[in-house]
Amino acid sequence: MKIIIDADACPKQVLEICKLLGARHMVEVYTVASFAHVIENVHHITVDNASQAADLKIMNITVPGDIVVTQDWGLAAMVLSRKAGCLSPTGQEYEPGRMDFMLEEREVKAKLRRGGGRTKGPKKRTTEDDEKFEAALEQMLCSFNV
Repeated sequence: MKIIIDADACPKQVLEICKLLGARHMVEVYTVASFAHVIENVHHITVDNASQAADLKIMNITVPGDIVVTQDWGLAAMVLSRKAGCLSPTGQEYEPGRMDFMLEEREVKAKLRRGGGRTKGPKKRTTEDDEKFEAALEQMLCSFNV
């Protein structure tokens, strides 16, 4: 088991929580990001700046039982198909039964933006988001490590 972080857009607090819980549970933490990001991590993988390069690398190193942290719904769907767990940086566990709905919602919003419309961006990160993420990761680590 390992924790794999899609680090291109991952909040620093989430990275620190992953390192802390990874050490506590003796689980290696991998970060994957383009060369445009400077990430301090023992197991850091740098990819080029091409579209989807980090996602492809994450898919190539994910095996059943791993935990992936990402806010990319498309990547989350692929991770779940690999029998790995997947969390958002806000602590939402992605579930296979909801992925079709989430991907459809993503497509509708993308179509709106392509037509000149606007959608809301993410809310400002809060301490509660950090606490929720930490609790969700802890629970996932405990249930996967049984």
